[in-house]
Amino acid sequence: MIFQTIRKKQPLIHCITNYVVANFQANGLLAIGASPVMADETLEVEEMVANASALLINIGTLTSRTTESMLLAGKKANALGIPVLLDPVGVGATTFRKQTVQQLLAQLHFAVIRCNIGELAAIANVQWQQKGVDSGVGSISVEEKAKELAKKYQCIVIVTGEEDFITDGQQAQWITGGHLRMTAVTGTGCLLSAICCAAYIVGNEPFSQLCDTLTAYKKVAEYAASATQANGDFAVSILNELHRLSKDGEHSCTL
Repeated sequence: MIFQTIRKKQPLIHCITNYVVANFQANGLLAIGASPVMADETLEVEEMVANASALLINIGTLTSRTTESMLLAGKKANALGIPVLLDPVGVGATTFRKQTVQQLLAQLHFAVIRCNIGELAAIANVQWQQKGVDSGVGSISVEEKAKELAKKYQCIVIVTGEEDFITDGQQAQWITGGHLRMTAVTGTGCLLSAICCAAYIVGNEPFSQLCDTLTAYKKVAEYAASATQANGDFAVSILNELHRLSKDGEHSCTL
């Protein structure tokens, strides 16, 4: 069970993330035994990331200042061989977001891009009707475009939604399961990105480790939904399920 492996390894995950989800991300990482650090000051990000196991760049509440922090931390991580994951939240919503992601992709190497279908479309320059930071509507071949991006940027691409798709440009897999209530709680996708950072670094087979992570996270959603009725309780139940699975993979479900 990947969450148990993360608990054993206890990786330090440096998150340059958005203020809407920072607390939920930190608690989710703690729930599986990882160590979160949320630092985005330009004067310290290079020093901070040098001590980290992996770096998460999440553009959810993007500013000019945090863009500089992302570039500084990302370049330092690349120089040190520390994996970097990009979560391009709402990249198609504004010109500023899209230009910033283009800048990040041009100047940094990402080990993983974790996005929804609308964000995939924006990065791949496919016409799409973005709805704020939600996925929106449009038409796209997820498999084709995700594989193209994976090959272009030499990384793993994860596209999450009702079904998740993961590819490194050669290998590819669909992951089924989960629960619709995950879309009713802010930060569930952002938390998954942080967990993917931890999963990527704890072994020698990152593609397999990330497939296991997506499968396990779908199970977390299913069991959290079955245990609760209200959305507030559901958010807490997600953290509880992450914790239980990381302590005992058989306690809540079998993967």
